[in-house]
Amino acid sequence: MRKITTIIALAAISFINIGCDRFLDIQPEGKIIPATTEDYRKVLTSAYSKYPVHKSLVALRTDEVSIDDNAADFISYREIAMWKDSNNDQASTEFPWVSFYSVNFYLNQIINEGSKTMKDSPEKNQILAEAYALRAYLYFDMVNLYGKPYNNATASTDRGVPISLEIDLEQVLKPSSVQEVYNQVHTDLKKAEDLMVEQKQAVGMNYRFSKTALLAFEAKAALYEGDWNKALHFADQVLAVKGDLVNLNSVNTPPNHYASPESIMALDNTWDNSIKNLSFAAPELISSYNTTTDKRFGMYFEKNGSKYKVIKGGSLEFKVSFRTAEQYFIKAEALLKLNKLTEAKETLLKVLKNRYTPDGYTSVQNAVNSMDSTAFMNFILDERFREFALEGQRWFDLRRANQKKISHTISGKEYILQQNDPRYTIEYPMSAKKNNPNL
Repeated sequence: MRKITTIIALAAISFINIGCDRFLDIQPEGKIIPATTEDYRKVLTSAYSKYPVHKSLVALRTDEVSIDDNAADFISYREIAMWKDSNNDQASTEFPWVSFYSVNFYLNQIINEGSKTMKDSPEKNQILAEAYALRAYLYFDMVNLYGKPYNNATASTDRGVPISLEIDLEQVLKPSSVQEVYNQVHTDLKKAEDLMVEQKQAVGMNYRFSKTALLAFEAKAALYEGDWNKALHFADQVLAVKGDLVNLNSVNTPPNHYASPESIMALDNTWDNSIKNLSFAAPELISSYNTTTDKRFGMYFEKNGSKYKVIKGGSLEFKVSFRTAEQYFIKAEALLKLNKLTEAKETLLKVLKNRYTPDGYTSVQNAVNSMDSTAFMNFILDERFREFALEGQRWFDLRRANQKKISHTISGKEYILQQNDPRYTIEYPMSAKKNNPNL
């Protein structure tokens, strides 16, 4: 059994070969060890810039898109749309693994070494806070890609992902449980909270974590864990300082734009151009909208022959990690689960008033007011489907909600993901398993 895992070795190599940085963990001639806040800010910026683009890939597994058999990159992505995670064709794109641990290496360097070498200052605290927050976000993303959906009854035995907190090439990486990964996420979030200085980040710098982004992250984590009181608590805290909603009746920019008043943090490229170019909006997604009264429809989609192309993203302007509409949705779902149906409806309707034409909103409002708890829960999920289309949310909503049956037709053949299919949990990539026998 190899003790030096390929994953961490590759991460170290990646760190050593940063094109825009001058830093090594060893000091050869002409290089320097990062020591100052300025040095470590550059290392942290590299960590942000190299964060994996994976949420477009999971969209191919959902009922959001249909893959185009004639697209140039079809062969690279078809197996993802077929839910084939094992015995991959060599031409198939894998879900990221080494790139996550490469970013993790940067963050461990900042946390373990930067805490010792940077002089005490508010900037040092901010850098460390962001490093802890980004590490928490990284493991949250990984456990929701490669671990089972959080279940309080089984999380302590469900397999999660390996946790690496040290700069140690000799460490043996073995998977931690889903519960252990979530525990680490919360540990890092608490450290980030204690150190964070910035309440909000300026537009253009909002790929970075802030106090408000931390709260938004904590609300989302609580939602995934089914901790409704915490989800409500954190969502309320976010909305107290950042409750802006864009009225699509008067604004022509989609709410997921990085400069939108709704933007809280804009790190993730959730609809990569390469995926955008080889897919169409799935008929199920298109049919979920009222094309006359829902203002999102014309902003998100464009007719292309008999199909629709997604125009919502595909450029770096539409990076999005957290935005205020999501906090209203989290709050509404938490209130519903806490048996506060009337308050839950009032919360969600605040968003929908800004999404539908006046006549459309009146119709939606009347329909919502007549719903019981079960119908309203289904309506929340349907509205999440519409609101957050191609923002990297759908796969995870399906995992935590109903794990519905999905059918994809590819090259004339039907492929089916059955309800509660084990493939709702993505396998570790083949390359990762080959390189590390402990996986």
